[in-house]
Amino acid sequence: MRSGRHALRGASVAMMVGLGACQGTGGSFSGSAAGIPVKVESIDGAPAQVKTAFASALLTAASDRQVDLVGSGTQARYRVRGYLTTESTEDGSTALAYVWDVFDDSKRRTRRLTGSSPIRIASGKASWTGLDKAALAKLAAQSMDEIAGFLSESGSGATRVAQADPL
Repeated sequence: MRSGRHALRGASVAMMVGLGACQGTGGSFSGSAAGIPVKVESIDGAPAQVKTAFASALLTAASDRQVDLVGSGTQARYRVRGYLTTESTEDGSTALAYVWDVFDDSKRRTRRLTGSSPIRIASGKASWTGLDKAALAKLAAQSMDEIAGFLSESGSGATRVAQADPL
């Protein structure tokens, strides 16, 4: 079972990186996220079918924000590792949440980005099976807004927070 999960995780990441490699490279940096290569190394926490759908939505959101996702054979200035989860909110509803750890080329975590979005779950359904494409697209857009914002700050000379969290 464990080796199957690793294979599935590897396949999901490989698919995302492969799709990311299809993205065009941005031009020179101009105060935006464009031109700063980013590699998505993993997305954990969700079942395979949710990861696959989220990876697709993430690629669309990255393209819309000119975030340059690169494949595994390409040098990246930053690497990100993500985690998705569902959580109960104080009012008893459910939210879909993400955590992105952004690492620099020295393998130090430079930023942790987090966010969540309320979702509707069909009565009697498990939280993951109650998700629809709109909820995943919304969370992917939020994720890329955060990542693009960080890239814009880092490219404009903002201080990079280097923590001793090796990969």
